[in-house]
Amino acid sequence: MIGVIDTDGDCAEWTFPAEPGAVRSARTAVRGQLHGWDLDCVADLAALLVSELVTNSLRYATGPIGVRLVRPVGADDSLLVEVSDPLPDPPRERVARPEDESGRGLQLLAGSSRRWGTRPGASGKTVWFELAVPG
Repeated sequence: MIGVIDTDGDCAEWTFPAEPGAVRSARTAVRGQLHGWDLDCVADLAALLVSELVTNSLRYATGPIGVRLVRPVGADDSLLVEVSDPLPDPPRERVARPEDESGRGLQLLAGSSRRWGTRPGASGKTVWFELAVPG
């Protein structure tokens, strides 16, 4: 997995095969881990955004998909999330027309997260986002 966030703190990560069931598996893993960390307040949003990014990975990349959650030490008000795949091309935000079936995932990510971005790696890319955790 391509690591973007080099920080101390609680961390959970998974690798999923590039198969349709990966979306459901990633969503379940994220919700379960956030419940275990008593972060149910951001679990639905994190699972939704991870679903969007894993779906993008399935649509455009082949190979394993990595998901990583980090609770940084000293930053109790944030959750960092990464989704990695072997495709080097960064995702592109686009404006979806009302009748389009897709094209809204990155807009949803940008509007729902505190910040987000993408970083290239030696064997692909990582799309990451940060969610605010209510105090």
